[in-house]
Amino acid sequence: MAIQTRHIEYQHEGVTYEGMLAWDDSAAGPRPGVAVAHTWAGRSEFEEQKAVDLAQQGYVGFALDMFGKGVRGEGAEQCQGLIAPLLADRALLQDLVTLAIAVMSEQAEVDATRVAAMGYCFGGLTVLDLARTGADVRGVVSFHGLFNAPDNTAGNRIAAKVLCLHGYDDPMATPDSLLALAQELSAAGADWQVHAYGNTLHAFTNPQANDPGFGAVYNAAADRRSAQSLQNFLQEVLA
Repeated sequence: MAIQTRHIEYQHEGVTYEGMLAWDDSAAGPRPGVAVAHTWAGRSEFEEQKAVDLAQQGYVGFALDMFGKGVRGEGAEQCQGLIAPLLADRALLQDLVTLAIAVMSEQAEVDATRVAAMGYCFGGLTVLDLARTGADVRGVVSFHGLFNAPDNTAGNRIAAKVLCLHGYDDPMATPDSLLALAQELSAAGADWQVHAYGNTLHAFTNPQANDPGFGAVYNAAADRRSAQSLQNFLQEVLA
């Protein structure tokens, strides 16, 4: 096995974006593609490692970009400033993630008929919005994502299977918002699952998360369980 990576630039409305593709060059033929949507800090080593992990499991991973090439945030204030325009314009957010999926699907290593997306925190909201558009992807997975619905997808049918891996005590996605999401997904005819982990806060998959006051703390058990749930889900939807 030899995992290879390359960076791919793409354009939207005059802005250059850059994703990172990861694949196993010892595998023959196109493989299912899985896009990885980043946190509010921008595409980082965290998401790129997730893409590499996917490649090691036999998929093609693509760490996508929602902010623009080289744009990264440091600290809560700066990161909030990066996501605010996209939270205010969910149609733009949806256009950007849809474009990223198209770019991934165009790569020679990817079987464009077997595509899924996953995301962390803001990236969880991003892939849920992808599903809300009715996009033709096999499945989406939200890790400690935000659940608030956009104002432009009501009445759409959701074709993608949906998995939410969620810390039940996440202050950024409260039980009320989880119930609202469940109602929304059911109304859209989605095949959906939620795995809620007790005594678990936001960012539970990030070993660097250690801010109880902010509500973001790593949880090794939830990290391990959610990783297994992801594997099971991808094996089902990308078979």
